[in-house]
Order: sequence, then C-alpha cells, then structure tokens
Amino acid sequence: MTTTLEPRALPTATEPRRAAPAPGMWRACAARSKAELRAFFRNKQSLVFTLMFPVILLLVFGSIFSGKVAGTDTDLKQVFMAGIIAAGVMSTAFSGLAVNIAIERDNGTVRRLAMTPMPKSAYFIGKLVRVTVTTALEAVLLIGLALLAFGLPLPSTPERWSTLLWDLALGTAACAMAGAAYSALIPDSRSAAAIVTPVFMVLQFISGVFFPFGQLPSWMQTVAAFFPVKWMAQGFRSVFLPDTFTAVEPAGNWEQGHIALVLAAWTLAGLALTALTFRWRGPRVR
Repeated sequence: MTTTLEPRALPTATEPRRAAPAPGMWRACAARSKAELRAFFRNKQSLVFTLMFPVILLLVFGSIFSGKVAGTDTDLKQVFMAGIIAAGVMSTAFSGLAVNIAIERDNGTVRRLAMTPMPKSAYFIGKLVRVTVTTALEAVLLIGLALLAFGLPLPSTPERWSTLLWDLALGTAACAMAGAAYSALIPDSRSAAAIVTPVFMVLQFISGVFFPFGQLPSWMQTVAAFFPVKWMAQGFRSVFLPDTFTAVEPAGNWEQGHIALVLAAWTLAGLALTALTFRWRGPRVR
C-alpha cells in the first residue's frame, strides 16, 4: 500500500504574511543593556560630563572647605562630601539620561528601534541598567576619593550601610525616571545640555550639597523639599555624619521614612510622566 503526499499549499498573495516572532524579553533586555553600556564607555564626552564632573567638584570644593558647621562638631568638608554623592547620582541618572535620550531621538536611534521587533520596554530597561551601573561606579569613585583624600569616615554600622544602599537605589530610580520624563522638554540634541545643566546646578545649590541645608533661606528649603536631590543628600548625611548633626537638621532628625517615601513617589511620578510623554515617532523624532 502506498501513500501519496499532497503538496503543501503555498501562501497566496492575498494571505497576510506572518510577522517575525519578537525576541525574548530577557534576551532583548540583555542585548539592549550591553549596547547601552558599550556606547556609554566609548563616548568620552559622556564619561567627562556625567562621571568626571562631580569628581572635579569634589576635588575642588573639598580642598576649599574648612572649619566646623555652626552648632556642631562636624567638619563642613564632611557635609559637602555627603552632599556631592547625591549630586553624582543626579549627574548620571538625571542629566546623563535626559541628554542621552534627546540625542538618540535626534539622530534617529529611537525611530529605528521602534521599527524593530524589540519589545519597547527593553529600551527603558537598557537605560535603567546603564544608569544603575554608572551611578554605582560614580558613587564608588566619590566615596573612595572622599575617603582617601579628605578622610570621610565609612559607615560605622550595618544599618548605615543598609541606608546607603537603599538611598542610592531609590535616588537612582527617582532621578532616572525624572530624567526620562524631562527629556520631553528638550527640543533637540543641540540644546540638551543648555536645558538640563541649569536645573542640575540650581538643585545642587538649594539642596544642601554646597552649604549646610539648615543654613539656607527658608524659601530655598521649601522649594528644595519638592525635589529628590534634597532627600538623597539628607539620606547620605545620615550615613556618613554623626547623629549629633541632627541638631541642625530642619526637622531635628534624619526622617529616613520620609526620604524613602519621597524618592519612591518621584520614581512612580516620573514613570507615569514618561509613559505619557515619550514618543517613538513625531515631529521631534527624526
């Protein structure tokens, strides 16, 4: 008994062609994260602008500051060291990410990625991985330099190490989501630095990075309390400074629960704003 095989029917011109299967989420995220990190470390301008700028500020102002904070036995230099770590987080997570997204929107990268089968979320996960790695590197650089060059004491208890980690993680997430949302206000890559840098600099001055926060005018303290840099800096002060320093903190204590709440709120708000404002195609996307 013989059987005959019927020829397989060929698709007709009117039948829709099956779309190529989308790559697995993990594979796409890993590939995008690798591409993001490679692009960052190959770009000397990004290295200088995002990583080295806070390091330069640390070396310059750390060599200038001297004396004790009024009403405490804490060196002014130590207060600045704690604050500059928060500025470093903002430099990599907010400024670096906002400028990077504006550049990729302007040079066609965003539009080209939108036409690939890559899951859209992989783009943002890749950005978050890049920001996490670079922020961790920035923090290690700043803490290491502050320790070796200026005698900043390391956290003295496991609880302080834990605070350092969650403050760094939440601060990174909050600044990254704020940077992604803020990129919607940047019209093109040529104006990116001019639009991002003033915000970065102003928030440093009013958030207790260069001056003890309790010595700033009350209206500055009120404005700064709406933004994450003030809370990050306060969290880092609770890690590196003695508890006696709370005598000159506006609330009289470190407010660690409040710090976590504000940074988490900024993360969620930035995520929502990014979802509402980010465009894969449009007048500003080339």
